[in-house]
Amino acid sequence: MNFLCCSVGRRTELIKNFKMSLGNDSKIVAIDNSNTAPALYFADKQYIVPRIYAEQYVDILLDICVRENIQAITTLIDPEIEILAENREKFKEIGVEVLAPYLETAKLCFDKYKMYEFLVQNDIKTVKTYNGLDDFSRAYKEKKCSFPVFVKPRTGSASVGAMKIKDYDELMSVCSQSEKLIIQEFMDGVDLDADVYVDTISHRPVSIFSKKKLETKIGGANKTISFKDEKLNKIIVDVASKLEFNGPIDIDFFYKDGEYYLSEINPRFGGAYLHSYGCGVDFIKLILNNLNGIENSAEFGNYEEDVLMMMYDSVVIKRKSELIRVSL
Repeated sequence: MNFLCCSVGRRTELIKNFKMSLGNDSKIVAIDNSNTAPALYFADKQYIVPRIYAEQYVDILLDICVRENIQAITTLIDPEIEILAENREKFKEIGVEVLAPYLETAKLCFDKYKMYEFLVQNDIKTVKTYNGLDDFSRAYKEKKCSFPVFVKPRTGSASVGAMKIKDYDELMSVCSQSEKLIIQEFMDGVDLDADVYVDTISHRPVSIFSKKKLETKIGGANKTISFKDEKLNKIIVDVASKLEFNGPIDIDFFYKDGEYYLSEINPRFGGAYLHSYGCGVDFIKLILNNLNGIENSAEFGNYEEDVLMMMYDSVVIKRKSELIRVSL
């Protein structure tokens, strides 16, 4: 099976995981808009492509899929998920499985306020969220909320622009610089997430790996510890039943006063999926089964608790003349 991984950036370890699980008979093709994206140099084949919003971008992806005999495509960045979902039928026509949610779910996951409204409508506990300064101010005057609060872009990605705000003056200053911000209650509970694989045949979750975040930097958690909780698994299964996912997803939660509060859903391989893989929870093998027409059975909790992941930086060293030149 040949895979196309889009916008690979720094995700070198994930590319290594793919190659370990697929073996020598399969091929990983990686693309990015920069030939200094480190993960490119761990794939079997690489292409430099335009930015994802370029007019010809999807046609370029389709061309690569044909020339490299690709069976499945995925992206490692949030803004590209909706693009793949929107063009699912085009990929399907050439025999390529799109490992991304269906379009309406993709739109919902990318718009954090719409996701908040959806969760509230479906009685799923979530973090109280306000759509901009005016919405928050009304609630603040009625003493329905207090500081500190957490602010982030409504359609942001990789924690860019996310920050804790201590008072109203600071909030007004930050909001005056951008109109597309959401304001959330500050959650001081346990920060955690779950890597989930939603079977592409049954469209039900078949694997869940839960981990508490011990340390977080811009872009995600870099130290985590595994745990299990059947209560959390039931919440995840319930949430997934109300949306149309297809493949790997990453769900962020807070745990406070004995309850789980869903924060957001990133319908792709999460940055800390490396922890799951290191504990033997192999989504890549599940993808292979699906591509071969095999429906995966649900296996939750098939890993050890209290196993830590400690992420660290590494480097790729190349001469300028060795940088990838193949572009489309």
